[in-house]
Amino acid sequence: MTVVRESSIPLVTPAAELQQLLRRRLPWHVYDESGVAPSGTAIYSLADPRDVRVSRYVGQTAHPCRRLMQHVQTARLWLPDEMVWWVKVPRLRPLYLWIRELYRQEARLPVMIVHGWVDAEQAHLAEGDRIRICLERECPLLNVAICQMACAETPPSS
Repeated sequence: MTVVRESSIPLVTPAAELQQLLRRRLPWHVYDESGVAPSGTAIYSLADPRDVRVSRYVGQTAHPCRRLMQHVQTARLWLPDEMVWWVKVPRLRPLYLWIRELYRQEARLPVMIVHGWVDAEQAHLAEGDRIRICLERECPLLNVAICQMACAETPPSS
C-alpha cells in the first residue's frame, strides 16, 4: 500500500520507483545563491526546506545535483525506520538519520544551497570557512569536520 503525503512523494514505495521520483524532483531542491557561473567546486549546505537558513551540513562538490542525490540515496529512504546500519562510519550516521527524519515528515527532502564556487585547490579551506560561519550562527551542523576543527584548535594540555 502506498501512502501519499502533501508533497506527492509516497512514504512507502519500492526502491526503484522512489529513485525515479527523486531523479525528477531533486534538481528542484538545489539553489545556487553564489551569483556566479558554476565553475570548479561548489561549497554547499544542506537544510530543512522549512528553514533554509539553518544549515545542517556543509560540503563541497563539483556536481551539486549529483551530490544531493548521493546524500538522499545513502539515507535509503525506502527502508523501514531503523538504525542506519549500512553507513559504515558511525560518525556519519547523524546526517543520514536527519535526512530520513525529514522524509518521515510529510516526505520532505533536504535542500542544497550553493554558497559559492572555488578552485578545487581552495575547496577545503572554503568549506572550513563556511563551517565556521555556520558555527558562529549557532547552526546545528552534523559535519564530522566540526570535531576535527575543534581538536585542531584546542591547545595541547601540558
